[in-house]
Amino acid sequence: MTALDPAIADRLKRSADGLVPAVVQQHDTGEVLMLGWMDDEALARTLTTGRATYWSRSRQEYWVKGETSGHRQWVKEVRLDCDGDTLLVKVDQEGPACHTGTRTCFDADVLMAAHG
Repeated sequence: MTALDPAIADRLKRSADGLVPAVVQQHDTGEVLMLGWMDDEALARTLTTGRATYWSRSRQEYWVKGETSGHRQWVKEVRLDCDGDTLLVKVDQEGPACHTGTRTCFDADVLMAAHG
């Protein structure tokens, strides 16, 4: 188990199941790629290894993005929002970020778009 810096851990506001949402963004273009979930261990692993590590709510286990698919996320920066309840993980994404095989998880359903 990797220990999270207590100064960071004290600032985190976790959900009832101990998780913090992590918005994942391509570091150079700003493209929003996906949303993952991290607990203290996943965040500590991410900060220590430079590889994006998440807690899988469906499988109930840690997973390093790209470990099996090859679609790795190389972490460039991690930020904590002002309330301490959301992480922004800026990465260099190799290949698609979405499990469906698309570049981003946010390209399938546009609920609203400005016309002009």
